[in-house]
Amino acid sequence: MSIQNLIIYKFDVLYQILKELEENLNFKIIEVPNDKILNYEINNSSEYLIITTKKIVFKNQIFLENLPIKLNKLIEKLNIQFLKLQFNEQSEISINYYIINLNSREISLKNIKLKLTEKEVNTIIYLSNTKTPVSIDELQRKVWGYQSDIETHTVETHIYRLRKK
Repeated sequence: MSIQNLIIYKFDVLYQILKELEENLNFKIIEVPNDKILNYEINNSSEYLIITTKKIVFKNQIFLENLPIKLNKLIEKLNIQFLKLQFNEQSEISINYYIINLNSREISLKNIKLKLTEKEVNTIIYLSNTKTPVSIDELQRKVWGYQSDIETHTVETHIYRLRKK
C-alpha cells in the first residue's frame, strides 16, 4: 500500500492543528502554500487528498465550505475519503492490454467495454495467474468449488461465452 498524503492547500491553521495530531493519524500531512508546490506534490504522490477552503480543479479534493467543523468529524471524513481512494485503486486489474474493473465487472480495451459475470471475472483472473494450461476439473474445483466427480458442462459453457465476448 502506498503512503496516503493529505495535502493542505493554503490553510495554515488547519495544517498546524493536524500536524500536532499527525502521529495518531493514518496519513501524512503536507502543507502547500502555492500552486507550484501543489503541482509538484500531486505529481509525486500516488494516493493523496487535497483539502482547501477554495474550490480548485483537481481530483481528490475536499472543499471545506462549512466552517467551523468539529475535528473528529473532519478526521472521520478524511479517513473515509482515503478508504474510497484505496478501494478504487485496488478495483482495477491489468491483464495484458485489458483492464478489468472488479467493482463494475467490466473488461475494457481502449474505448470498448464489456460486462462480465462474477464467474467470468474469477475465471479470467484465475487463468491469468497460472503459467500452465488448466484442466476443466481444476477450474471446477478452484473457481466453482465443485468436486471433480460431478458431471457438468458449466466450465465449457463459460469458456465458450468468454471466447465469444
